[in-house]
Formats: sequence, structure tokens, C-alpha cells
Amino acid sequence: MAQVSLKDVCKIYPGGVMAVNKINLGIENKEFMVLVGPSGCGKSTTLRMIAGLEEVSEGQIYIGNRVVNDVPAKDRDIAMVFQNYALYPHMTVFENMSFGLRLRRYPKPEISSRVMEAANILGIKKLLDRRPKQLSGGERQRVAVGRAIVRKPMVFLFDEPLSNLDAKLRVQTRTEIHKLHMRLQTTMIYVTHDQTEAMTMGDRIAVMKDGNLLQVADPITIYDYPANKFVASFIGSPAMNFMYGRIIKKEGKLYFDEGKILVRLVEQMSGKMAQYAGKEVIFGIRPEDIYDKLFTTSAIPENIINATCEVIEPMGSEVYLYLNTGRHIFVARVGAHDRPPINKDMDLVFDMSKVHFFEKDTEVTIL
Repeated sequence: MAQVSLKDVCKIYPGGVMAVNKINLGIENKEFMVLVGPSGCGKSTTLRMIAGLEEVSEGQIYIGNRVVNDVPAKDRDIAMVFQNYALYPHMTVFENMSFGLRLRRYPKPEISSRVMEAANILGIKKLLDRRPKQLSGGERQRVAVGRAIVRKPMVFLFDEPLSNLDAKLRVQTRTEIHKLHMRLQTTMIYVTHDQTEAMTMGDRIAVMKDGNLLQVADPITIYDYPANKFVASFIGSPAMNFMYGRIIKKEGKLYFDEGKILVRLVEQMSGKMAQYAGKEVIFGIRPEDIYDKLFTTSAIPENIINATCEVIEPMGSEVYLYLNTGRHIFVARVGAHDRPPINKDMDLVFDMSKVHFFEKDTEVTIL
């Protein structure tokens, strides 16, 4: 069994720099866990501590039932795929893939069998006699993954393995890694700063910021129920739109009042939001929950917003509208047929059943 557990794990660099701050995280056997966050948030440091490439300052790391804090990397039964592939340029693909097994003095027939099995899985059998300089970026990445597969480790660790690939190849390769996980049925921990990779690949996502773990959940829960404003802004493309204002009560109804924009809350939010009447909050709405009034028939007058469309970005199956209310610039994601005139006013509708509210001081989600 290849569960991985982190209990109060810290990494403190000289000078008191806290790179990872008391992380508690349990990764189940055969789970695909994605650590995601901006550069410098501590996700790669966390992965390297699991791998044994960084010392743990405080806390314990378990692989299975064993504490591995003082276990050398080579004895942890893990395999790591790096961002830069880390292939030996003077060796062939076969030699690169078999290198770890040769160091461990596996019998030659078993080495050959394992390499051929991995090469077949990854579709690189015809590349075994080539050297890394003769390979494309995608082929090098497959070789790096193949070198990990032949080890048959308890845990696979991926440190931003797709960041050096072009956009099309990145999409193709993330699909291959996802299929590989389903085929091998082993535990995988994957680090990325790309929220699209996190959403499409992970069984669960762990969102990090400034060395802290902010939320751990499946992708849909993270997207629909973010724990705080940072998670809401980081997960989703285009990012969630935010406005600062206050909750007011008028004629028995609750409203969000931004100063220029006044919108009415739906009834199912009233119970939770009533305690915030008169208080300042942060309002959030995703781009896909903003509609052009011309294409909806269910809008109530109170939730119609006037804005100027300043930029249109056609994306093929959809269009991004960059809108200016006079106080805020925000983004709407609409259908491909919706192309309003540039620099002209238009009426928009907020889907108030899907908005988010966050406390102003803590930025923790209210709903």
C-alpha cells in the first residue's frame, strides 16, 4: 500500500525563511494528487521533501506505515520525473531508462523486459537506440516518464513535467499521464502552477500559497466551493471577478451595494447573509455566470448591470468580453455568437444564484 502522509511538515531555510508551514496532507493509495499554486508557494519543496531531496525541518513524512524523514532518497521506493527531464546526453534511450535498474544490479533479462514493457506503454519502442539530442521535447518527456515506470515504485512524483512543452503537446501529454495513472494503478503526486492541469488530471487538488495549504478537495468542489478568495481567484480561467461593497437590507430584501452596482441576493442566500447586513464583504462572480441581456429572458430588473464592452477575445467556441462599469473592469465568458459593439454600452445580467461572498478581513468564504 502506498499511502503518503504529511504531518505538521515544515521547511525552514537559513535565516528563518518558512518555505512550507505545518502542512497536513493524506494521499490515498492509487490516488492522483495535484499540488497547485503560484511560483514560490512551496509545492516543489514539499515534493522534494517527500522524495528525500530536501530535509524536513519539522514534522513527519510517511510512505505506507514508515516514517521516511531519515531514509535516503534511493531507499524510499519512489520515482521522480523532473521539469528538465534530467536525461544523460551520452546514453541511448534504452540506457537512460535502464540506468536505475543497472545500478541496483537487476538481471539483464529483467532489465530488458521492464524497459520494453515501459517503451510499449509510452509508444517509444522505436526510439530506444537514439540519444536525447535526437529527440523532440515530447519524446524526451516520455523517456523521463519511462525511466520512472521501469522502477515500478510505490509512488510517482512529477515536478512540473509539462512546463517545457508547447501548448498542443502539453495537452496531449497530460492526457497520456492521466491514462498512465489509470493503467498502472499506483499513487501519483503531481506539482504544477497550471490550474488547467490540476483541474483535468487530479483526483484531488491541494491548493498552496506562501507555504500554507489552503484547501484540499476534488476539482469540482474546489471550483464550486472555494475556501477563500485566493482559491476562488486561482482556480478557473478567466479568473473570478471581484468587487468590494456592503450587504444592505431594503424592503425586507438583501442586496449587495458596491456604490454604483446594486444587485439583489436570491432567497436561499438570505439566511446566511442576514448576519452581514450593514457589513462590508467581497463579492465574486465567475465569467460564465454573467450574461448578455439580449440572450436571456429571465432577468429581473434589479440584477441588470450597464457596462461598456472594451475588448472582445474570440476563443472559437466562446467569447471573452472585457467590460468596464466605470468603477470596475471584469470579464464575461459568453457564447461564440455574442459579439457586442466595441466601446458601446450594453446591459448584462448577473446570475445571483451562483455568486460568492467572502469576508473582507479574512477573505474566507461566507457561502
